[in-house]
Amino acid sequence: MKRLPIATDAFMFLIPLGIAGIVFWAFDWEVLSWINALLFLFVAYFFRDPERVAPEGEDLFVAPADGKVVLIDTAYDSPDHPEGSVCVSIFLSVFNVHIQRIPVAGSLRRKFYNRGKFLAAWDHKASLDNEQNLIVLDTKFGAVGVKQIAGLIARRISCWKRVGDSLAKGDRFGLIRFGSRVDLILPPDMEIVSKIGDIVKGGETVMARARI
Repeated sequence: MKRLPIATDAFMFLIPLGIAGIVFWAFDWEVLSWINALLFLFVAYFFRDPERVAPEGEDLFVAPADGKVVLIDTAYDSPDHPEGSVCVSIFLSVFNVHIQRIPVAGSLRRKFYNRGKFLAAWDHKASLDNEQNLIVLDTKFGAVGVKQIAGLIARRISCWKRVGDSLAKGDRFGLIRFGSRVDLILPPDMEIVSKIGDIVKGGETVMARARI
């Protein structure tokens, strides 16, 4: 059976909007019907979940999210990542696909959720100060982290995987709504392929390569 190309999180919005649309139509409230229809279409577009094919090669690390690369820097202090680890930050606008994907095969070692602020996602302080969810993967190349970060508009982070899960490159693992930031934290000695300003696709665009 072919899967529906929309995240299940969408239905908590689409069902009420659909019911409201029927009511507005029944009472011939034309203006409200048009506004409701536009909201319905926006929600369906925002929660779209297209199929992606990850490139072959176990040494290739793919983007965990769609968006624009806004920062490549030494990773912030973390017990999971040794000195010299690299953080690549992706900014997601409300027009990007908001599904997050696994960058490289591994098992989920740790999940950590932290309540925080709601700074604008393009502010680099957001990586440290905002509400966020971090997953750490055990991979053959070392610990790899993916951090989902809430933004000024984004106020809800979903992570669907559990500690101990074995995950393949490109697997869906979560979603942020609406507009956000995702950090990819890589082990030292990776060849970083991405550049600041690059537009990337989650699960498809190669961002780094292991030196093996």
